[in-house]
Amino acid sequence: MSEVIEKAVLALQERLGGGFDGTVKFVIEDEGAIMIDEDGVRAGDEEAECTLSADRETFQGIMEGDVNPTAAFMGGKLKLDGDMSTAMKLGAALS
Repeated sequence: MSEVIEKAVLALQERLGGGFDGTVKFVIEDEGAIMIDEDGVRAGDEEAECTLSADRETFQGIMEGDVNPTAAFMGGKLKLDGDMSTAMKLGAALS
């Protein structure tokens, strides 16, 4: 597992607390994937209701609050595959 994934898992666990009502996979190009669901946050690459994909720079910017996820999506830097409402619930939970 890459250092980027390890740090992201810890940061997301801290921000989300317990679990999340839904299943989201966040794919970070050339680094790996993170699963977020009712069991919490972990490194993994499983089926999900919603898959978000971004490069490392965009993902780190989102995590640090320097990149607005909506702007990244509209600008094509954050890709979404699956249920948009689940992605929006995750965005609300992280803010």
